[in-house]
Amino acid sequence: MRALIGPLCRRGLQWRRSFCKDNIDGDGFQSSKVKIFDRHLKRKQRDRAAWLMSPKDSFVDTVAENLLDRLEDCKKTFPTALCLGGSLEAVRRLLRGRGAIEKLIMMDTSYDMVKMCKETEQDVSSKSIETSFVVGDEEFLPLKESSVDLVISCLGLHWTNDLPGAMIQSRLALKSDGLFLAAILGGETLRELRIACTVAQMEREGGISPRLSPLAHVRDAGNLLTRAGFTLPGVDVDEYTVRYKSALELIEHLRSMGETNALLQRKNILKRETALATAAVYESMFAEEDGTVPATFQVIYMTGWKEHSSQQKPKSRGSATVSFKDIQDKFGNSSGG
Repeated sequence: MRALIGPLCRRGLQWRRSFCKDNIDGDGFQSSKVKIFDRHLKRKQRDRAAWLMSPKDSFVDTVAENLLDRLEDCKKTFPTALCLGGSLEAVRRLLRGRGAIEKLIMMDTSYDMVKMCKETEQDVSSKSIETSFVVGDEEFLPLKESSVDLVISCLGLHWTNDLPGAMIQSRLALKSDGLFLAAILGGETLRELRIACTVAQMEREGGISPRLSPLAHVRDAGNLLTRAGFTLPGVDVDEYTVRYKSALELIEHLRSMGETNALLQRKNILKRETALATAAVYESMFAEEDGTVPATFQVIYMTGWKEHSSQQKPKSRGSATVSFKDIQDKFGNSSGG
């Protein structure tokens, strides 16, 4: 029903600054006092998603696989791991021994999501992992400091009000030389739906109101990792295009993933005529020749380590023995000859 095509180009949009210009700290990130998302509503949406979600979602599985592949690039093992929110079931099902995890903590704000994950039948490779299930909030991690070797979050952290704070707590929960892995949705996500919503609201209501979440800009991800205190930060981004039979099918998919609107500044009621107009505009502007409509999902992958003496460290300023001018003169002279 849904064909996954990607990754495509690498681009980004402006994120939460447009929603809270007066509440940005000196580093360009939102203050922890700012509340953009209704966390209670998001928990209810994830409760609903636990009963709507498909056992195997091609898009979610692709993101989880790409995130877990990074464990294969690491020579070390991670005996104790924490999996935060997002696609818990996909991460657990697709782990397949990667990271040599022995103890796995599955945590989500949604009781129903945790219950669903606990009751889901697992493959043989996962049964050897001692798994515990916790209902908790990413913004207030119920973990002791230096208690886990790996923190992994697949499509969950972009719904936190204080993303830098949540990442700092993740670093504190890690042991020395522990690994932080996360995949979040980036600002190019659902660009087609954003355009269709804007056009439909202007036509039907004479103005626009926030209907889609502000998401992280790609270039901010590295700064987020550094600000949170992680060493050896790594960021890369992929774009995926998922094709649907109609715009309404896209909306149902977002509901099943728990990715529907949770903005505090949202309108509680979406007018029926506006919703129908959005679907019509979407299909008229973006429909393919075969009648399907594409939806873009931009995924930002972030990697960071908790500091350890064995890690490589950048040279101190002023320690260079050769200047850029010397290099430029050397190569300039050689090319000129």
